[in-house]
Formats: sequence, structure tokens, C-alpha cells
Amino acid sequence: MNQRARMVLAVGVTVLLFLTVQFGALALVEPFHDADRQAVDDPTDPTNSAIYFAVILVATGLMLAAFKYDAERLIRGLIIAVSGMLAYYVFTEVLPPAVSVGSVNALALVAAIGVAGALFVYPEWYVIDIAGVVMAAGAAGLFGISFGLLPAILFLAVLAVYDAISVYKTEHMLDLADGVMDLNIPVIFIIPTSLPYSYLAEGSTDGVLEDDSSATTDAPSTPDSSAIGGSSTTNDSSDADNPTATDGSSATAGSDDDRETGRDALFIGLGDAVIPTILVASAAFFLEEGAIDVPGIALNVPALGAVIGTTAGLLVLMYMVTKGRAHAGLPLLNGGAIAGYLVGALATGVQISTALGL
Repeated sequence: MNQRARMVLAVGVTVLLFLTVQFGALALVEPFHDADRQAVDDPTDPTNSAIYFAVILVATGLMLAAFKYDAERLIRGLIIAVSGMLAYYVFTEVLPPAVSVGSVNALALVAAIGVAGALFVYPEWYVIDIAGVVMAAGAAGLFGISFGLLPAILFLAVLAVYDAISVYKTEHMLDLADGVMDLNIPVIFIIPTSLPYSYLAEGSTDGVLEDDSSATTDAPSTPDSSAIGGSSTTNDSSDADNPTATDGSSATAGSDDDRETGRDALFIGLGDAVIPTILVASAAFFLEEGAIDVPGIALNVPALGAVIGTTAGLLVLMYMVTKGRAHAGLPLLNGGAIAGYLVGALATGVQISTALGL
């Protein structure tokens, strides 16, 4: 299989991962609501968006400070712990409470500990991807039922602007990338373009860049309050001085000659899947119009429109990334999600004011 075909396949797998996260979140919407896992008292309050955006800024600052003062182990431990917590929330709804200790689903707890343990002991690319799908679906489902339509739209819009500023203006997310990508934690999806690829053997993305690669970093998004974020990077065999962005930014580097060489893997930020999926889950939960009967999944036409819009934005982003230019991911991903949602809402006869949560 030639390099172009392998890249097309990698992009296809990336789209499949995003769809898995989105439909996974939709499957968790009702169980999370029934389990009373809403994170706020009033999901329709637009100030929720401001509060969580402030949390993102604080988390970003703390992570940058941690990397500056060599506290990487603390960050890694925190994110692995968050991974286990989100996995427990998801497994509690997925696994039957066949064995319980008080109110604790023992099977779910064991499975969650297994996820966290695997990330700690053997964070190979498929372990990170599996954990990432569970985390992203869980986080998006939780935020989806906690953010009403207006807060969700505002949240996506603000993060899209912030992502663009952090990539094109301040570039501070590049500094965050240098620290996060070297921790072997599920803040990214890793899609190999060749079967022999090993993330551990490469010594993490940062190691690859320093040794022999040109980074193509596309769609990261901002880290949320659960420290979820990431970047996407395509490793090839050219020079080593290209930045990699994570947790809320995306950057693409590499010359035309670079792009003709072989690439080992495509990396895309976990937050890029989480953030637009918040609107997908919110639309399915807070709108009754245009319901689509799919067993086990809360779905309606507006939510489906957001899924399609996100996918369209992702495909455009992946195309731009292969051209070797620097791009912020969330403007395309969040913009696509919002546009697709609004088209779907209006197509079902929902008034624009209702669709915007006004």
C-alpha cells in the first residue's frame, strides 16, 4: 500500500474514532441523566460557559507551570486518575451491577482500575486510543447534559476563538504541547499509518520530532476541566525543529519535501473529539423535535446535523493538515458542529430562538 493510500486510511480511521466518541456520548446521555450526573444545578445558565472557560484557562496555566518546574509526573498521575474516574462513570452505565459493594459497581470499578493501570504500565498507542474513546465519550456525555443549548453553543464558540488565538497569536499551546505529548497519556488519538508502528518504541511524539520527523499538528482543542485535550501530529522522516501542539491548539509544520516522505502515525487531540460532541449530546438531550428512533441512543435530527457538521469540519481540517500548514482545529470542528446543528434544527421546524436556547 502506497503512502497516499495509507494516509487516506488513517484519515478514515480518525473519522471512525470521532463517530465512535459521538455515538458513544449519545448512548450515555440518558443513563447519565438518570444517574443524576449533571455537573451544574441549572444547565440553561449561560454563565456556566464562562465558568468552565475560566477553569480551562487556570488548568492551562497550572500545566504550563508544572512543566516549567519539572512536575510532569504530577500531571501524568492526575490525568491517569481522571481517566480512571471517567472510565468508572462510563462502565457503571455499561456493565451490569452483578457484584456490588455498597453503592459501588465492583465490575465497573475493576474495569476502570484496569484502564488506569494499563495507561500507567503500558501506554502503547492502542491502549491510549481505547482509553481515549471511553474518556471522550464519557466527558462529552457529562458536559452534554450539563450544558443547555445556549451554554453549549457559547462554549464551542468561545473555545474556537481561543484555539485560534492560542495557535496563531500567542502560540502558548505549543509550549504546552512540548510537555503533554511526552507523557504517554490519553490526550491524543494515535492512528498508525503502518502496522509495525509502536508509540512506545518511538519514545513518544516529542522524541520522534527530536530524532527524525516533521510534525503536522492539526486539530487540538483546549483542555477542559478534566484535563482533556490534545493535538494531532503526523510524523514523517524529515527535520526536527517543528513544534507540536496539544490541549487546545493545533499547529502544522513541514515543507513540501517533508510531505513526500513516509509518515508513521497521525495524532489528533482528544479534546477535538470532546468539545464539538458536547453540542451533539446537548442537542439530543434538550431538544425533543426531530427524534430518530435508534435503540439505546438518544438521537434527533439536530444532533445528527451536528455529527455531520463535525465530520465535514474534520475532513476539511485533515485535508489542510496534509498541505503542511499551521491551523487551529476547533474553528473548523466547532463551526461545523454549530452549523450542522442549526441546519438540522431549522429543518425540523424549530424556531431559531429555540435552537439557540434563547
